[in-house]
Amino acid sequence: MNQSATIKLEEIMASKLGAVDPSKYPDEIFDLYSIPAFDRMQPEVVAGRDIGSAKQIVEPGDVLLSKIVPHIRRSWVVGENRNRRIIASGEWIVFRDKRIYPEYLRQVLVGNPFHVQFMSTVSGVGGSLLRARPAHVSKIRIPLPPLPEQHRIAEVLDCAEAIRAKRRRALAKLDILAQSVFFDMFGDPATNSKGWPESLTLGEVAEIVSGVTKGRNLDGKTTRMVPYLAVANVQDRALDLSAIKSIEATEDEIQRYRLKPNDLLLTEGGDPDKLGRGTLWNDELPECIHQNHIFRVRLTSDKVSPLFLNWLVGGQRGKRYFLRSAKQTTGIASINMTQLRGFSLLLPPIILQHEFARRVAVVDKLKAAHRASLTEMDALFATLQYRAFQGEL
Repeated sequence: MNQSATIKLEEIMASKLGAVDPSKYPDEIFDLYSIPAFDRMQPEVVAGRDIGSAKQIVEPGDVLLSKIVPHIRRSWVVGENRNRRIIASGEWIVFRDKRIYPEYLRQVLVGNPFHVQFMSTVSGVGGSLLRARPAHVSKIRIPLPPLPEQHRIAEVLDCAEAIRAKRRRALAKLDILAQSVFFDMFGDPATNSKGWPESLTLGEVAEIVSGVTKGRNLDGKTTRMVPYLAVANVQDRALDLSAIKSIEATEDEIQRYRLKPNDLLLTEGGDPDKLGRGTLWNDELPECIHQNHIFRVRLTSDKVSPLFLNWLVGGQRGKRYFLRSAKQTTGIASINMTQLRGFSLLLPPIILQHEFARRVAVVDKLKAAHRASLTEMDALFATLQYRAFQGEL
């Protein structure tokens, strides 16, 4: 490829798309390329009466680039005509030109070199309000090799992408396997389909505390900096330690809130989906405490294993209980210590709980191997992309 062969995106942006108000054709069925439909990689098949605003008219082979929430890389090639009018959300920037092979352009638009430039075109205050500005996007230059070379690059990158997708699907299947093992051994915890004893509450088998409060008055006490976990660090049966904050704390606070192996960490709330979200601590850091919006559950009974408790609280039994008990305002839900202590447990034999932990450990070992492989594949793919767009493939 001649590295000097480039083109400005404004030269391939579709400028005369036309528009349609589907509500004026209430009985007509459209293929709608919406932003939410992207995750399914299938356009919505929807009647005009159910579409609330005017849409762009697009054609098979058009390449779409999402300008909304731009850090999520969304590019889509419009599929074949299925004897319905094809329309797209106004949140897509549309490209159309005979000099560009659609699958090649899609690979360019999701690649690292382009994405860095794309993010520099963004404006807005954050979250879903962030948008790329088409006028600025149009000034970005991309490589333009001859069409046969575009086909070859797209074929190579598509094959590599397919291999990565298989690895991600394998990881998803391992998650499903672990869920299946739990249901097979313990039944449906929401209904207690196997009739396990329900006589104890969480507060009767565990010590539950909230953590250190930011901005508290330390009154000149001697302190030192120590890492602490915030809500963002505590995920659903996982920890995100990519960004760990530190806080000043006294020695007494550090001892009181210091995490120990098999402590169950549960988020107080926020969005309703965060209720009961939590994971186990396994000494990931030499020393760490937690903030007050995270509950630390430390078992004091040998009737419950930590891993079983994590799955029980984080499953439908826990979610239903917390949603029923939580204090809720507009879009926000939270639980308190009393509600958490009152959570009714299931108590299958401890030997069965330990067997579940053993089986999950096997699955986790497989998942770790797949994740390591996927990380390596991602790095190789990024290198492959770079070489492809530099004419070195």
